[in-house]
Amino acid sequence: MDQLDAIDLKILREMQGNCRLTMKELAMKVNLSTTPVFERLKRLEKEGYISRYAAQLNAERLNMGFVVFCNVKLQCMNSMSANMFTEKMKAISEVAECYNVSGRFDYLLKIYASSMKHYRDFVLNTLGMIENIASIESSFVMAQIKADSGLPI
Repeated sequence: MDQLDAIDLKILREMQGNCRLTMKELAMKVNLSTTPVFERLKRLEKEGYISRYAAQLNAERLNMGFVVFCNVKLQCMNSMSANMFTEKMKAISEVAECYNVSGRFDYLLKIYASSMKHYRDFVLNTLGMIENIASIESSFVMAQIKADSGLPI
């Protein structure tokens, strides 16, 4: 981050808030002309500060608003079982996020489902079919208080 100046950080903040800004709009927000903003943005992309652009979808409107945080403990935690588990998680559409965590559990999953029934079927027929899982603990989201996916830069 020592290569970034104040303008780079401002560009990143603006893009993080709205990646659909035109070059002209972005240039106005950071008080530069479009050419240097374009060059800086391309450099930030090339150097990996911006990893991708994405639209944030409305889970409720798409009937996937039942959100569950699921803690998973594996029976055996070693390189082979961890790799097997993570590869399976990458292939499951309901699993939006998967983290290897410390503490009582090995993994934390963020799962989107359409209903409690959908989640129950998911636990029984998808997670329940993975051999190395020792236990699962689910926490159901009752209300979303803050959902800022941006980094505090």
